[in-house]
Amino acid sequence: MTRNPVVCLGLLLATSTAAAQHPLRHPVDAVELRFDRAQPILNYILRVDPADLSGFAVELRVRNAPDSFLLAMAAHPEYDDQYWRFLNGPTVEGAGGAHIVRVDSALWRVTAPGGEATLHYRLQLPPQSEPRRSAWRPFLAPTGGLLGGPHSFLYLVGATLAPSHLTLELPAGWEAASGLEPTSDPRTYFSPSTAVLVDAPILVGRLRTWRWAIDGVPHRLVYWPLPDAVPFDTAALARGVEGITREAVKLFGRPPYREYSFLLQDGAGGGLEHLNSVTLGTPSEFLARNVSGVFPEIGHEFMHTWNLMRIRPAEYRSVDYRPQPPTAGLWFSEGLSVFYSDLLLRRAGLPTFDSTRAARLGGLIARYLASPGHSHLSAERVSQAAYNAAPGSLGDYDAGTHLQGELIGTMLDLMVRDATRGTRSIDDVMRSMLERFSGEQGFLGRDIERTVSAVCGCDVTAFFSAHVRTGHPIDFNRFLALAGMRAAVSWIPALGNDGRPAPDLRIRAWQPPGESGISLLLSNPASAWGTAGLHTGDRLMSVNGAQIPSVAEFRGLLSRARLGDTLRIEVRRPAGRWNTVVILAGYDRPVVRIEELPGASVRQREIGAAWRAGKP
Repeated sequence: MTRNPVVCLGLLLATSTAAAQHPLRHPVDAVELRFDRAQPILNYILRVDPADLSGFAVELRVRNAPDSFLLAMAAHPEYDDQYWRFLNGPTVEGAGGAHIVRVDSALWRVTAPGGEATLHYRLQLPPQSEPRRSAWRPFLAPTGGLLGGPHSFLYLVGATLAPSHLTLELPAGWEAASGLEPTSDPRTYFSPSTAVLVDAPILVGRLRTWRWAIDGVPHRLVYWPLPDAVPFDTAALARGVEGITREAVKLFGRPPYREYSFLLQDGAGGGLEHLNSVTLGTPSEFLARNVSGVFPEIGHEFMHTWNLMRIRPAEYRSVDYRPQPPTAGLWFSEGLSVFYSDLLLRRAGLPTFDSTRAARLGGLIARYLASPGHSHLSAERVSQAAYNAAPGSLGDYDAGTHLQGELIGTMLDLMVRDATRGTRSIDDVMRSMLERFSGEQGFLGRDIERTVSAVCGCDVTAFFSAHVRTGHPIDFNRFLALAGMRAAVSWIPALGNDGRPAPDLRIRAWQPPGESGISLLLSNPASAWGTAGLHTGDRLMSVNGAQIPSVAEFRGLLSRARLGDTLRIEVRRPAGRWNTVVILAGYDRPVVRIEELPGASVRQREIGAAWRAGKP
């Protein structure tokens, strides 16, 4: 999925409820709950009142449960939006004095003699705190919305294999689209497990739909437009999405789902993958300017259908109300999905941002060189800080697991092609990973290494040791030479939008939870800020004697900064207050051009030609 790595939490925390927010000292594990009766029977009803779109109501009817059971709200593996903060309730109805007690932030204990109860709660949708609504978060508007997912349904801890039915009560004229299994009642859906229920969001409202089939498997693109949506070429959008799906299925040989839904919303941004659907957001005015601009995001998220939802990192737990642990393999899950997002578009004959694969690779290497965190920190370390980690967890460096993973995947592709004399590629690695790790057993870093070695019949231990498990710069020309290529690197002054040398503004700020001030985030210790002695985590007290109490004001300060400005910075550290001076000098940025290697052999040129053409 795509995200902004720095999230300012102040507004969200300010809207939190007064409920308990501290984790349990002795967390209740799912295995502690035993079901002596038959499997629990769960029926959900989700109601949307057109007269009050500030939230929605959920009714959960439970039968065949123990006399005492636990309810929880699931935390997504990649993020935790903590929507338990916005629940009104739950309350319980049942015989024999049924009652409910909150045990922890996202956990409730229900006492229901006879194991039968009806629970009610309402999700009060939080105010939008971002410039553009995130496509995976629920919302309601007069003409539609997004419901379901981990934000909407409480589940029975220890009974996650229990099937359930969900009935929707929607305003007149609204349709619904979801990956959940339909029933004979068009308002009711079936889910075989909690994992499926909380991983199947529901797009509702006045929708437009396009359909196609691949090997008999139904696919559909469902679009929710705003009332004032800008017209765009919907036929080109549908053709492009279909082309991406066909190339992905061709890569793996078969679709791993009964049907698939692309849930696209107007007026939103970002995307999130699911088992047999994807939530996406793109403003209609963007599609009107360049309908193909959404294809890279669609390709990335659709690739996750295999490379994350089936080929799963070993650290990922199933449904859990506690945040998931750090994941060391996201460089593979995210980076290789971005790698294939570009490649699927090229194979489908769709427009891409970069004219050629070589041009794209040159841009990626330039970004890698521009931020030393990519070579200083291992891919596994950066992966562990990708989601659910506090900003600044990488110290004075910044690095992206998507970029690292795509470049590592590219180098591995060249190594496989060379070792097999062009008969195999990274495609074969992906298919082998699917065969080995699409069951309950997830993969670890060593598993990726073993799979690559098995596919190429070569030893890649040194590569994984240097770039996946530890942080060392990638010698790109060493691997590019395998395909008769080299990277020509030059450093030029970084320029602003006006074409003049730009000041060094390589610094950010964030507001730690529960604090009124802001803290600094460095991305490069060699920047003007780092050489002045500042570090990530420094609490900013003042700039030129003036307090800067918010992230927005710090951004405003940077927007007004000019080359040569002198900034007197005061910060607070555990040892006390500290002062320094930052002189905003210019800085250089890398430019990388991929060239043919003089004197390359016939074999090298053949491998390079196949790679440039995107051939398997």
